[in-house]
Amino acid sequence: MKKSAENRPLCPGLPYMKKQLLIASLGISHTVLEDEVKSHDNIMASAGEVRTNFHKNIYRKPELVNKLEGHDANVNGAALIPGEDGVISTSNDRTLRVWLKRDSGQYWPSVCHQLPADGSSLHYSAMTRRVFVGLSDGKIMVRIFTKIMINIYGLTHSDRVTATEFSVTCEWVLSTSIDKYLQWHCSESGRRLGAYKLDAQCLCLAFDESAKTVFVGDYSGTITVLKLEDTECKFVSTLKGHTGSVHALSWDVLDARLFSGSFDESIICWDIGGQKGTAYDLNGHKGRVQALCYSPNTKSLFSAANDSSLVLWDMEADRQETPKWATSDTCMKCEKPFFWNIKQMWNEKTIGFRQHHCRKCGDAICDNCSKQSSTFPPMGYEYPVRMCDECAQSVTTEQKVPLAMTFDSKHKVTCVDIDERKKKLLTVGTNRIIKIWDISPILA
Repeated sequence: MKKSAENRPLCPGLPYMKKQLLIASLGISHTVLEDEVKSHDNIMASAGEVRTNFHKNIYRKPELVNKLEGHDANVNGAALIPGEDGVISTSNDRTLRVWLKRDSGQYWPSVCHQLPADGSSLHYSAMTRRVFVGLSDGKIMVRIFTKIMINIYGLTHSDRVTATEFSVTCEWVLSTSIDKYLQWHCSESGRRLGAYKLDAQCLCLAFDESAKTVFVGDYSGTITVLKLEDTECKFVSTLKGHTGSVHALSWDVLDARLFSGSFDESIICWDIGGQKGTAYDLNGHKGRVQALCYSPNTKSLFSAANDSSLVLWDMEADRQETPKWATSDTCMKCEKPFFWNIKQMWNEKTIGFRQHHCRKCGDAICDNCSKQSSTFPPMGYEYPVRMCDECAQSVTTEQKVPLAMTFDSKHKVTCVDIDERKKKLLTVGTNRIIKIWDISPILA
């Protein structure tokens, strides 16, 4: 269905990204990036090569290379340390752990720091080597590696922190909580700069550093767009399209696109930079989508859900918006009445039919006129969906070619992270296990 964006336009005049901002968004150290990424043009060339090889890799799978076990409660956040063969994680067992790879090839917790409360969220800044941990009591803790130093920002929230993010260029620490507040603090002094209260519990956030725009996903399924200016906050718009709570957001810094994952089992790609309110549906999961991670180098999106599926989406492909569902009292193909159309049922002395909708054209149809189903990847349907007979017959073999790859992660994933240089993917499951995957076979 069509998505709504109130009070358009969104984020006008998105400028060309600076190299420094690109480094921060990729989460790669300066040394690595000097060798690997020289300019925006190099990234685009790399993306084009990956797009060409996407279908060649469609039957390949990521390889599980390591399992990290040791937390005594649910793991709520984890991140790969680029260039160091390390992982940082936090959990409800009140620990912050740093896992480093040993000569044996296994990861062991080299650091285990006790927290004053459950670790509820985690964000790692590769450029500054700082990790920001949100706690269940509303505090945010900061650890700077290479130094044994912990800063505790004051009681920033009155309840569990659901997401934290650090902006290098703005020197802000942004956070959301189930207390319905978005807050941002100065990363140097810890002073609170501002706060904004939403209508529902805040579950996730994404930040566009170039436009100083923050996107907040909440329990009602709405994404709120806010413009931040030091101590001031201006409401910009709301993005409405999900029917379930939004639990994951990921920002495409190059093409100015926002990806949102929801408990309604769908993902939406919001084309913010296009300034036309375009939104594309991605339907490849049959469970609640809980984690997203976008790869700028390959123009690919990784998504994970509680159905244990891990999906790699080709976001360089040409995609179409899903149509708005039509409203009608009769089938728009055979004109038979639906079951609430009492008048026509009485006049024709017939029984009413249940209403369905064709996923390709959006027409309201009865069951007899929608016996067929088909995949349609250009609209994001990677598994067969209901279509009217006319649309199902019009789908060509070329249009059925998958634009996503689906893998079984063997656990219900709640968090993902990627190291693009080493082609490693991290997944965190509800079984308290952290897995590291070699994704070079599917990105080669």
